[in-house]
Amino acid sequence: MKSLYRFALLAGSLCVSGTVFAVDMTVGTWLNPKHPQNAVVLKTWGEWIDIATEGRVQLQLKYHQGHPKGVFGDVEDGNYDAGWSFHGYLPGKFKLTRMAELPLLGAEAEAASLAYWRVHRKYLARANEHRGMVLAGLFLHGPGQIMLREPVDSLDDMRNKKIRIGGGVQTQIAESLGVKGISAPGSKVYEILSQGVADGVFMPVGEQNTMRLYEVTRFIYKAPAGMYLGSFGIFINPDFLKKVGAKDAEAIMEVSGESLSLLAGRAWGENDNIGITKARQAGVQIVDWSDADVERFTALTGDIERDWLESVADRPVDAAGALREFRQVARAYPF
Repeated sequence: MKSLYRFALLAGSLCVSGTVFAVDMTVGTWLNPKHPQNAVVLKTWGEWIDIATEGRVQLQLKYHQGHPKGVFGDVEDGNYDAGWSFHGYLPGKFKLTRMAELPLLGAEAEAASLAYWRVHRKYLARANEHRGMVLAGLFLHGPGQIMLREPVDSLDDMRNKKIRIGGGVQTQIAESLGVKGISAPGSKVYEILSQGVADGVFMPVGEQNTMRLYEVTRFIYKAPAGMYLGSFGIFINPDFLKKVGAKDAEAIMEVSGESLSLLAGRAWGENDNIGITKARQAGVQIVDWSDADVERFTALTGDIERDWLESVADRPVDAAGALREFRQVARAYPF
């Protein structure tokens, strides 16, 4: 309450003839306005920035019209001052980020996002995969699950199913299960499911709520710990930080980093709880994997970790140490 009161006084003091002297910070975003990334995470970050900069910088959302992978380039080019996107959309650029997506972590989005930021700072940042941008936050969506138009009895029934995948580790999991992967951004999932282009989707269950997937996927085959997590970054154009000056740039970064990463992970994790409740209310059939399927999945995906370690051998980081510490921190949370 004190912060809100302080900000109200500040806003009034900056008004001269009804004008507030502030710099807009345009943030490229996607998904629908009610999605927690827009309605909670970016909205709250904007409030933090308002207060931290004493009203001099105000966040403005700009909805990206193309494929969300374009947000990376638009931030680098200065078309947006900041933005966020899924690392799996640019697999050639981002290799180390797959660490956080690997199967069998056994942690939720909030714990994993905190661990991700800390381990990135300690181990992965030196590889500079986000070159051209200033990294403001890292987070993961909740455990990925299988959501289908029609029910299956086991993982064996997934073979040759047409499944929408977003990229990243999902691609390898799809290959391991023998499904036919259909690549499409998250913003197109409802459309391709409703049109029958895909039989199902790999996504966190929160999208049952935010994307109304309960209307087009009437069956969830739920892995106890999920199959994978999805890696996202929030980033800022460095020229924008120079534009606002050292004081406000520092203030923006003080309300970013670990705090922003934890906020995003928590919001996406809470959305999973809402999504599973929404699915049940809508009559979606939810079936847990059998023990045999858990064992089968573990065996089928056993090479993904080794493949990742080999793929990042050219990066100047201790990838094995980073993965080990990431798992330790995520599994120990809350501390």
